[in-house]
Amino acid sequence: MTESAISLREQKRWDTTHRITLCAQRLTDAHGIDGFTMDELADAAEVSRRTLFNYFPSKTDAILGEHPEIPEDVLATFVAGGPHGNLVDDVAELARITLEAKRTDRESIALGRRVLNSNPRLLAAAHERFESVVEEFATLVLEREGADFPPSRARLLLRMLLALFDTALVELVEDTSDRPLVELFEIQLISARTLFA
Repeated sequence: MTESAISLREQKRWDTTHRITLCAQRLTDAHGIDGFTMDELADAAEVSRRTLFNYFPSKTDAILGEHPEIPEDVLATFVAGGPHGNLVDDVAELARITLEAKRTDRESIALGRRVLNSNPRLLAAAHERFESVVEEFATLVLEREGADFPPSRARLLLRMLLALFDTALVELVEDTSDRPLVELFEIQLISARTLFA
């Protein structure tokens, strides 16, 4: 299979998962998490029930959206000490790659934040996912940095970068300059470096 065919397949997958998540969030915003069924979500997203469950095993998963995936070669480069040779820069690079892979717009970000903030059950699920992502990446950091690197330090670094990402999301919703999320994340990273310098 050619690289362009793989890219097209990945793009189609992203378009479908994004559409499902957007529909799930709109239905939650309008009716609450318990106010619609998976069948109604499938109809709204114009996919079959089977397709819906292939992408998302539960309603909560559909509302929260697809877990970000980073290509294996990029992860291998990170674990080997790259691409820049500086841990903070390299973790930030993983964040950039994730952000650039997903198209985001102000309306869908605002909707997602509104839905999460108005539903404690979803907020708890999002926090659980957040902790899972931190642990997953902390494992990569420890694999890269070796046994002498404190696990608590790896988690701190990742939580700080995720906080910068969250701040960039807020900026995206409030920003009127139409700057992309990855650029807003870069601005937050530069601001944090200045503060800690």
